[in-house]
Amino acid sequence: MFTGIVQGKGSVLSISEGESVWTFVIALPDVEGLARGASVAINGVCLTATEIDGSSVAFDVIQETLQRTNLSNLSVEDTVNVERSLKMGDELGGHLLSGHIMGLGEIKHKAAVGEGVDMTVEAPSSMMKYIHEKGYIGLNGASLTIGNVEANRFNIHLIPETLRLTTFETLAIGDAINIEIDAMTQTVVATVERMMKQEKAGGPS
Repeated sequence: MFTGIVQGKGSVLSISEGESVWTFVIALPDVEGLARGASVAINGVCLTATEIDGSSVAFDVIQETLQRTNLSNLSVEDTVNVERSLKMGDELGGHLLSGHIMGLGEIKHKAAVGEGVDMTVEAPSSMMKYIHEKGYIGLNGASLTIGNVEANRFNIHLIPETLRLTTFETLAIGDAINIEIDAMTQTVVATVERMMKQEKAGGPS
């Protein structure tokens, strides 16, 4: 599990494109206590560390993950958001995320507002039932509060500290962004939908 509090930025050192698996080697900002088999969120995607050489860590990524996320768009020297997995006793500063990306959004607008940045993201229409103003969302692994929502677009305000710790400052209009909806929000929406269906059907079945 992860909190959505990005701990820093990693740098892509190499990408080996196999037939069924790509191997990414990424320089992480903190490898203290990291062991082979440990989970690390890279742009919000839960990956397993397969090899560790100093601060350089290798991750194998299967085709399904490449198709569902923006990891396939990465190039050598690109930066990524990094979060180590949550440990017992750690402070939960964001909201619980699993590292399982639900879909890709697209950045449609980005503008500086004071020392922060306002960003508009377009999401798949199937995900919009989970996205509401003042709710939480995971974008490239960062736990963020949703602003105004209109049609299949929503706004996010990025504060200076978020910009410092993440890659959002370098993202451009048209870039794909990983979206994760937390399990609690998914459960609430599913429960409400079930109750509404029961009411339309004349009561519980």
